[in-house]
Amino acid sequence: MALLLILPNSALAISADDILGVWVTVNGKSHVEISKANGHYAGKIIWLKEPLRNGKPKMDDKNPEASLRSKALIGLMILQGFVFKNGEWVDGKIYNPEDGKTYSCQIKLQNAKSLEVRGFVMGMPAFGKSQIWTRK
Repeated sequence: MALLLILPNSALAISADDILGVWVTVNGKSHVEISKANGHYAGKIIWLKEPLRNGKPKMDDKNPEASLRSKALIGLMILQGFVFKNGEWVDGKIYNPEDGKTYSCQIKLQNAKSLEVRGFVMGMPAFGKSQIWTRK
């Protein structure tokens, strides 16, 4: 009986800064470093499995804002504005350089090595897609 009482409580032992560090995205395509500044969490691409296109660094060429299309993907901030509430990181945005779109996003730590990143539209997580990232 004591074991049953301990397990649910251990799930609540997540601290806000547990998200910090380097995470490997789906299929190992990139590494994203999550950091904290001014109480908000953000993440930038620090490594790409395929960093070059035609011998040159991949750029943010799908960005809807033409002036940003010349930015390299490595170093690009793709997670912004997250705050920690009730064991999750919420109220943030995720930018997808593959389609140039920005989505609402929430993040949940599944365990010490797995992160569920859910991008969605219309402010409704039910209308979204999740990816599992793993700690590097």
